[in-house]
Amino acid sequence: MKRLDGLSAVVTGGGRGIGRAIALDLAREGANITISSRTGSQLDEVVGEIEATGSTALAVEANALMKDEAISVVSSATTTFGKVDILVNNVGGGTSQRGPEDHDPYTHDDDVFVNDLMLNLVTHYWTTKAALPGMRDRSFGRIINIGSGYAKRSGGTLVYSAAKHGLIGYTRALAAQVALHGITVNCLCPGWTNTQLIGIERRAERFDTDVSGAKALLAEDNLLDRILEPEELGPMAVLLAAPESAGITGQVISVDGGFKV
Repeated sequence: MKRLDGLSAVVTGGGRGIGRAIALDLAREGANITISSRTGSQLDEVVGEIEATGSTALAVEANALMKDEAISVVSSATTTFGKVDILVNNVGGGTSQRGPEDHDPYTHDDDVFVNDLMLNLVTHYWTTKAALPGMRDRSFGRIINIGSGYAKRSGGTLVYSAAKHGLIGYTRALAAQVALHGITVNCLCPGWTNTQLIGIERRAERFDTDVSGAKALLAEDNLLDRILEPEELGPMAVLLAAPESAGITGQVISVDGGFKV
């Protein structure tokens, strides 16, 4: 008997990086998995990896910034598996139109600000709202919002930091309002993690160094003096998703190697 046998999980942004790693760990513990991404080829690859664990997988190609598509991930999972027990809101990142000036507080692009606020915060609200009624009806639900090291301190871009700080407030407020229905809500915060989102080539150019040098500079932010791998987030996500984690809610939990402690 595996820890998540009989449960159905949705992982947004599950085509690569942290989302992929979490989806695979949930699958290894017996959950059926629905993953979403804008890139179908990435989804197909992860579906194959999930099915190799013995779990069933569903891929939903969706742009999280389109409300109807974001919600369709939850409805597709419900249609296929009958329910959504676990929701991992992993979509996030940043966009740019012109370059660094789009995120400079004196020249910030208004559309970029709104777009990134939606990507890192509003999309979580959409998918969660769609999943909550079923969780309430079954008196069981696990919601995991993926935050950031910049969710608790400065250092990120203006909009990214604002959205991730807002995600912590959203997590705590929602946790308080759904706790008596058997639903837990937590925020899992990575630090520097070896994914495409850290844009290591871009950072190397900014630091006037090569990729190895840029990674070494980022690693200095961590007590472990290294960039973590996405797979290191999986075990904590499994714990927060499992039935035995019923007493853990409203928490901001970091798996970040001691990021800027």
